[in-house]
Amino acid sequence: MKFITESDRIYATDPTGKLIAEVTFPTKAGISTIDHTFVDKSLRGQGVAGELVRLAADKILADGNKIGATCAYAITWFQRHPDYPVIFGPAACRIN
Repeated sequence: MKFITESDRIYATDPTGKLIAEVTFPTKAGISTIDHTFVDKSLRGQGVAGELVRLAADKILADGNKIGATCAYAITWFQRHPDYPVIFGPAACRIN
């Protein structure tokens, strides 16, 4: 799967342009907060959401920012990957 990286978003589309996977991480005061993940039903269970969070975390650190997380999925992912330094906020994401 080919992911498209923007300043505060990583996503993928299908051949028709439909959004099929996305993670968003707006930045404020040097903290990029992962606040939303989405994976199309057809891709669930294949590790796509985890890959998106990992890519976002790596980009955030490469950009010199701290990682924040308010998305419930991202919080759980970071708890399973303690090698990433993260600031947790109130869970505000639902995986839809």
